[in-house]
Amino acid sequence: MQLQKNISLKPYNTFGIDVSAAYFADVYSKEELKTILSDDTFKDKQKLILGGGSNVLFTKNVDALVIHNQIKGIEIIKEDDNHVWIRSGAGEAWNDLVMYAVQHNYGGIENLSLIPGSVGAAPMQNIGAYGVELKETFVELEAIDIETAEQKTFVKEECMFGYRESIFKQEAKGKYIITSVTLQLNKNPVFNTSYGAIEQELQKMNAQPNIKNISDAVCNIRRSKLPDPAKIGNAGSFFKNPTVNQEKFDQLISKFPSIPNYPSRFIGTQLPNHPINYKLAAGWMIEQCGWKGKRVGNTGAHKDQALVLVNYGNATGEEIIAVAKQIQQSVKEKFDVDILPEVNVY
Repeated sequence: MQLQKNISLKPYNTFGIDVSAAYFADVYSKEELKTILSDDTFKDKQKLILGGGSNVLFTKNVDALVIHNQIKGIEIIKEDDNHVWIRSGAGEAWNDLVMYAVQHNYGGIENLSLIPGSVGAAPMQNIGAYGVELKETFVELEAIDIETAEQKTFVKEECMFGYRESIFKQEAKGKYIITSVTLQLNKNPVFNTSYGAIEQELQKMNAQPNIKNISDAVCNIRRSKLPDPAKIGNAGSFFKNPTVNQEKFDQLISKFPSIPNYPSRFIGTQLPNHPINYKLAAGWMIEQCGWKGKRVGNTGAHKDQALVLVNYGNATGEEIIAVAKQIQQSVKEKFDVDILPEVNVY
């Protein structure tokens, strides 16, 4: 473990925002993590946990101890004829875990290919894409209590997963550092190709649905729609897709017949007789408001995907959040729908 002072966080966030951290430490094991958390020097200092830095927007210098989670390792801890249980260090890149599963023909997370960020960040917001969410394969995670440096295990029910939500964004926010995540993957998976353009992409590839082909299709789609953070700063989808009830949806569909929507009985509840809710495409609504490809100073919405805000090189976090608020206001005025950030703003 190496502790540094007053270093730039520009290399550690995919937006490429140049702010400084008062203290910065790379942590490679649970033991190192417990050591630094128990250090009296930082007892009263705020702690900020960084994984891949792909879901954060810095708007100011960080007067805190920034802990860069580098706890690695992927291992099979159990298996039977139908399933395999895989535990991954929280510091692994999420897509490296997906590729491990794809290479070994373990199904369940292939639709989540190429999502940026770390494994530890995945359960914090219950990452999801193309009809699949992390919670569907999630078993448990291990975390260290920041206050006491003690280890705790969270099973699925305790994580309180929702749409891009978990207990770690609510009452447990800032209280734990995730060190490992365990998933249950399938040896005989049922494929999900109905969401988005996966089926069309498979046809274009002249490929049958299997774990690798679906992963490849998802990667192709994501690369065609989303800018590479190594080339232009961004944090992927900046806003969540909003969910509305039947009454609001009826109002919207009468006024905007072509609005993309995904009906579901299972947003926020698991009761089968619960009224249908509708998830709407925030990117489509932002595009209808004229923001796609629009540049404001050093930032704006990407030319290929309105849901992605970008840093053209010298943007500050304040500039980006100002444009985000303008976009939110535009969508509210046109559709009377609130869209909320998916990115954590610091």
